[in-house]
Amino acid sequence: MIPIIRLIVGIHSGSQPRPGEISLAHHGVLFLDELPEWDRRVLEVLREPLESGHITVSRAARQADFPARFQLIAAMNPCPCGWAGDPSGRCRCTAEQIERYRGRISGPLLDRIDLHIEVPRVHAPEMRPDAPRGESSALVRGRVEQARGRQMARAGKPNAHLSQHETERDCVLAGQDRQLLERAIDRLQLSARAAHRILRVARSIADLDQSAQISTVHLGEAIGYRRSDRRA
Repeated sequence: MIPIIRLIVGIHSGSQPRPGEISLAHHGVLFLDELPEWDRRVLEVLREPLESGHITVSRAARQADFPARFQLIAAMNPCPCGWAGDPSGRCRCTAEQIERYRGRISGPLLDRIDLHIEVPRVHAPEMRPDAPRGESSALVRGRVEQARGRQMARAGKPNAHLSQHETERDCVLAGQDRQLLERAIDRLQLSARAAHRILRVARSIADLDQSAQISTVHLGEAIGYRRSDRRA
């Protein structure tokens, strides 16, 4: 597994360190399929760059810093057999097996993943060419570009890059919404890092909605994206 760690983090060739996949994905997307099947040491390496935007490669007397501000997208099955929660009832995994499978991903890494989304199985009628479709990619891209423009005008950076102070400044909640967030933190046992990420996601949802303020609906949706990491 050591060669895979070097591939992800960085490779030391002779006296000159070289960037790995984390740095090669700088300002891009790093996609990891079958997330629980990756060695835990490899996954834990992702924690530093997801927080800081750079990775340090140390080899003997040499040390090098590489940029690593990437968007992490990961996919996994809901259980070892892949059928947990499906209406067909095909899953025969026990609660202990499901918990052990999902437990391969540490809480600190999950804290750094803002959106946890379940994707149900696509049924045959939905694959037909004449089946109803959602919004086009071009339409969604237009909304995202407008929301990003509002973020750059407000803070000079995307919401994802806001510091703790900037998050508290730009993601102000009404009194009842602050109480809602505090209840979610207690009920879902979320860390302070996860709470700040919820605020930044809520601010992004409000920007997509062309709203100057974060509403209860925006905050509730952001909290909903964090629920699956606490469910066995």
